[in-house]
Amino acid sequence: MPTDPAPASRNTAVSTFGTALGPLRRPLFRMLWATWAVANTCMWMNDVAAAWLMTSLSHSTVMVALVQTASTLPVFLLGLPSGALADILPRRNWLMATQIWVAFNAVILSAVMFADAMNPGLLLLLTFGNGIGLALRWPVYSAIIAEVVPRDELAPALALNGVAMNLARIVGPIVAGALLASVGGAWVFALNAVLSVGAALLLLTWKPETPVKMLPGERFVGAMRVGWQYVRQSAPLRTVLLRIATFFLQSTALLALLPIVALRVPGGGTAGTFTLLLSSMGVGAIAAVLWLPRLRVTMTRDRLVRDGSLVQAVSMLCVGFAPNQWVAAALMLFAGAAWITVANTLAVSAQVVLPDWVRARGMSMYQIALMGGAAAGAAIWGQVAQWTDLQTSLVTAAIIGSLILLLTGRWSIGQEGDVDLTPARILTEPTPAFTIEHDKGPVMVTIEYEIEPARAPAFFALMQESRVSRLQKGALSWGLFHDTSDPKRYVEYYLDESWAEHLRRFDRFTAADADLRERRNAFHVGEAPPKVSRYVAEDIARRS
Repeated sequence: MPTDPAPASRNTAVSTFGTALGPLRRPLFRMLWATWAVANTCMWMNDVAAAWLMTSLSHSTVMVALVQTASTLPVFLLGLPSGALADILPRRNWLMATQIWVAFNAVILSAVMFADAMNPGLLLLLTFGNGIGLALRWPVYSAIIAEVVPRDELAPALALNGVAMNLARIVGPIVAGALLASVGGAWVFALNAVLSVGAALLLLTWKPETPVKMLPGERFVGAMRVGWQYVRQSAPLRTVLLRIATFFLQSTALLALLPIVALRVPGGGTAGTFTLLLSSMGVGAIAAVLWLPRLRVTMTRDRLVRDGSLVQAVSMLCVGFAPNQWVAAALMLFAGAAWITVANTLAVSAQVVLPDWVRARGMSMYQIALMGGAAAGAAIWGQVAQWTDLQTSLVTAAIIGSLILLLTGRWSIGQEGDVDLTPARILTEPTPAFTIEHDKGPVMVTIEYEIEPARAPAFFALMQESRVSRLQKGALSWGLFHDTSDPKRYVEYYLDESWAEHLRRFDRFTAADADLRERRNAFHVGEAPPKVSRYVAEDIARRS
């Protein structure tokens, strides 16, 4: 008897749906997700009101596009400092502070609007101020999410964050559009202030555990240096940053010029048209999120990024030539689905190659690449539209973005599970023979190996990995020396900035580091394990 495939299909759909919504079963994640949804609703209300307001303040296509630049440029400028602060300060308090900043900026916006004193330059300045709140908020939230869900739920958790952003893309423009059409833009910003304060108060219900720290906190400048150094030494993360920057350089053309599309599309020309197009993009993104778990099983991350980028480019190109607002809205569904597919895939790729101790700084660099691409794209494609026309700008963005994707196709973002960054507390901290202050340094560490000459080339290849690992954790320098009196003897050295920075290595040691250590030691042929020595610098000038 032939079997009915429908039950299996239904079970697969239910499983996919359950996997996609799994993190919402965790109360802490639900609270943070709700906070994120409210925060992003405020962001979209602000951006929609500002973009539409600019169309009444200025007839310049460049000025309209610069609203998007003003919103995203602060992230490019402040990304790494905000990531460093998010790794140093209590994350709940820092997230609350960012919400209060956004509320304060919204109060100023509404006051200026009520006083009828708004002009294009002031609108861009206050939009920039709102973007500062976004720049400070995003890295800390990204780091918190990876802390409250297990690794196997990270991808659906990030996808649900995408749902929150796209629900906000629907609700925010609808609310903003309704207020713009009825009572005016001032009330949009006033409501934004109220909701931002509400999100800050919601965070008060979260009582995070405060870890006991034996070491002093990282210094701000040092934390930024280590964060930058980690990213610079991570080839997979560098590829992810390139991908997200080029994708947003392309895709932002559609968002930046969407107010102009809404004005000029046949049958449009109102704030309602703008709201319809933005909401359609959000609906498409939400629908895609529910199928992402299944797509991740059947497609590699590289293919998801490639195909999603191409679909977004084609959708963007077609929107520029849509015969009416309803066709444009249908095309925005595909643009939204492609957008969330690429953005979520790249966000997951960044998260899985970042250990907890540097996560906020790493994600701030991701944010810098994303928003840098978005800010540059908005300015470039707005200027191209000013020089030529709307359709030419969208077509050019689609073609150039697709060409960049094809030219860089050989660089892979890898697959989840390539590196195990689970903390591994298997090393014993050193006990010095005398008291060493935490700020004493620099500290030089040497490891002595005995290597058979025939295996030296393979050992050198492995030590390249060791170099990357030492530098990623903040080493000032690294080197490998060969003893001229003994062909078997090699000495690895690295410098840490201070004794405290050296001790942090023991907290930052991961399962991947343990595997690398075992592979290094497997080359050693001495009877005793490789000898590790530590030296702290003496300030001779001060003693003399």
